[in-house]
Amino acid sequence: MNKTILITGSTDGIGLLTAKKLAAEGHNVLLHGRSISKLESAAAAVGSDVEIYAADLSDLSAVRELAKNVRAKHDRLDVLINNAGVLKASQSVLENGQDIRFVVNTLAPYLLTELLLPIIPTDGRVVNLSSAAQAPVNIKAMQGNVPLTDMEAYAQSKLAITIWTREWAKSLTDAPVMVAVNPGSLLASKMVKAGFGIAGNDMNIGADILIDAAFGERFADASGAYFDNDSGAFSDPHAAALDKGHAADVMNTIKQLLEQTD
Repeated sequence: MNKTILITGSTDGIGLLTAKKLAAEGHNVLLHGRSISKLESAAAAVGSDVEIYAADLSDLSAVRELAKNVRAKHDRLDVLINNAGVLKASQSVLENGQDIRFVVNTLAPYLLTELLLPIIPTDGRVVNLSSAAQAPVNIKAMQGNVPLTDMEAYAQSKLAITIWTREWAKSLTDAPVMVAVNPGSLLASKMVKAGFGIAGNDMNIGADILIDAAFGERFADASGAYFDNDSGAFSDPHAAALDKGHAADVMNTIKQLLEQTD
């Protein structure tokens, strides 16, 4: 049975490759990106009848509009792959003082998931892109009160998305599977090339595990789990994610920051 799948950040890198593979299997793929021209190029590269959705995920009002536009066309979304992410940016601190990494890598996927959850069936999946780079979250930095380096912000934002995947999944019943996945370290994406100046490893490694997470049997009973594709197994995330107090602080901060943008 063909599935309807939304992949954020799918104009290049792992997102685009995943879209190509899923479309080739006959699935209905919804592409997301910031630029209409890049989306049109991506749609042509995918080579099938795909839908395109433009939204800047650093603007949470645009995230709300994205969800509204998807729901206007679809009453069922089988899989949401929150793939979009930022490591380096020309403007790392947004006008409201928040770090773009926390907004794009943590808050935007939380909000998008929340808004689309009503149309994701109980046998659906939410796949969140984590990373091997994880670090305890500085709550003041997450609130925009403490500056961080690129890698500090990235690693903290990736632990934060892993935490909310784990904590949110615990609170849900009769709900889709939610998993956090490190697709593989230093894959040959634009982010890795820009951030580390290296060619990187085969992106098929990342695309294939995202597809497995979206449909694979081993993920069917893994809601809330973290999968580390470097080791090829489910594992514990950074120890800070297992600290109940730290996890609660992160969850409360995410909800407070999103409430401020309603």
